[in-house]
Amino acid sequence: MSYSDFDLRKVKTTFNLTLIENESLFANVPALKISSFLAETLAQTVPLALAIATEKACSELIIVNLFLELKRLGKMSFFSGIEFNVDKEKGLNGFCDFIISNSAEQFFLESPVVFIAEAKNEKINSGLGQCIAEMVAAQIYNDRENQPKKCIYGAVTTGHVWKFLKYENQCVYIDTNDFYIDRPDKIMGILTGMIRYEC
Repeated sequence: MSYSDFDLRKVKTTFNLTLIENESLFANVPALKISSFLAETLAQTVPLALAIATEKACSELIIVNLFLELKRLGKMSFFSGIEFNVDKEKGLNGFCDFIISNSAEQFFLESPVVFIAEAKNEKINSGLGQCIAEMVAAQIYNDRENQPKKCIYGAVTTGHVWKFLKYENQCVYIDTNDFYIDRPDKIMGILTGMIRYEC
């Protein structure tokens, strides 16, 4: 069993979570002015990614560019496609599409992990269980490394559509809103707020 084996029902019952699905968590987070470099890059890559329409294309052409912009803005590291084995007996093992840490260390994952993103080529809902399992693992990982954090943030994204989540005190908040790549400034505002724990 691994992260990819979890759907929403299974992750809720396995980890005794409360799902809160009726809150607008990030609508009031201010947009962040993006660099001209990111704007020009996305103008080229978004249409290409949407035309190719695969998970890999969206990850490489859209998602990574947003995370590179985050890295340019401050001290953090991000990892793509790394193994994140926290507790195999609980199924908290396997590969994560993206992990963001508040550490500048890039050669290995160092706590605290603050954000998990799961790229999906299908419907957003199909990735929620997997993302939440990874968020639970991140909380355990931070605690084990003596870097506890009040909450862990997450997202499931197709590259074009972003659904943000927050995990805190056995509750998983799934934002009622979807955010779209035609407003990269809004997505960057949310991501930056999450990294700085301002959301």
